[in-house]
Amino acid sequence: MKAVRARRVLPGFGLTMGLTLTYLGVIVLLPLAALILKSAEIGLDGFWQVLSSPRVLASFQLTFTAALIATVINAAYGLLMAWILVRYDFPGKRFVDALVDLPFALPTAVAGVALTTLFAGTGWYGQWLEPAGIQVAYTITGVAIAMAFTSVPFVIRTVQPVLESLDSQIEEASVTLGAYPFTIFRRIILPMIAPAYLTGCALAFARSLGEFGAVIFIAGNLPFKTEIAALLIFIRLEEFDYPAASAIAAVLLALAFIILFATNVLQARWLRRREAAS
Repeated sequence: MKAVRARRVLPGFGLTMGLTLTYLGVIVLLPLAALILKSAEIGLDGFWQVLSSPRVLASFQLTFTAALIATVINAAYGLLMAWILVRYDFPGKRFVDALVDLPFALPTAVAGVALTTLFAGTGWYGQWLEPAGIQVAYTITGVAIAMAFTSVPFVIRTVQPVLESLDSQIEEASVTLGAYPFTIFRRIILPMIAPAYLTGCALAFARSLGEFGAVIFIAGNLPFKTEIAALLIFIRLEEFDYPAASAIAAVLLALAFIILFATNVLQARWLRRREAAS
C-alpha cells in the first residue's frame, strides 16, 4: 500500500529557509554590516582614539556598572517573581502576570518620565529619600533602576516556563528522603532551571547596555558622571560624527554578541552534562 505523504502547513524547507535568510539579511545583517563598515572608515588609530577618550571611557564605565547592578537586581527579583507566579495561586494572579510584560509594551520614554517623576526631589519617593540622604534621580542608582525596569521581563519569562515544566514528583521524593526545602531548591530545582536562568540574565544585561529612552530622563546626562554610552552615540550623530558614533555602537554590539554567544556555549555544555549524567 502506498504511503500517504503528510501535507505540510508551510512550504518546503528550501523556500522557507530562503525567505528566512533573506529577511535576516535585510533586517539584521545589512544594518550591522553598515555599522561595522562605517566605523572602519576611521581606521584602527582613529577607532582607538575615539574609544580611549576620557568621555567615552567614562560613559562605558557608567553603562557597564549600571547594567551589572540592574542584572543582579533582576536576577534576584526575576527568579522570585517567576517562582511566585508558578507555585502560588492568589487573587489577581492573572493581572500580576500581565503586568510582567508591561515594560515590553510601554514606550521606554514613558517609563523614564514616570521614574523621574517618582524619584525626583519633589516626587512620591524622592521627597522621602532625599531628606534621608538617598538621591536616586540623576545618579548611577537611577540609571540602574531604569535599566532594571526595562529588562526584568527577560528573566521572568525565561525561567517561568521551565519552572512550570518541572516534575513535582522529584521534589516529593526528596521530601520523603528527608531533604530540607532549601536543599531541594539548591540541589534539584536550581540545576534544572540554570540554563534558562543564565539566558534570561544575559538577555537582561544585553538589553541594559543599549537602553536609551528610559535612562536619559532620570540620568541627568552629565558628561563624566551620568552620561551613558547610548546617549553619547546620539550626541555624536547630532554632531554628524557618524564614524565616532559607529565606533562606540560597535563596541556595545560586540560586547552584547560575546555575552550571548558565551551564554549559548555554557547552556549547551550544561545540557550535555545533564544528558550524560542521566
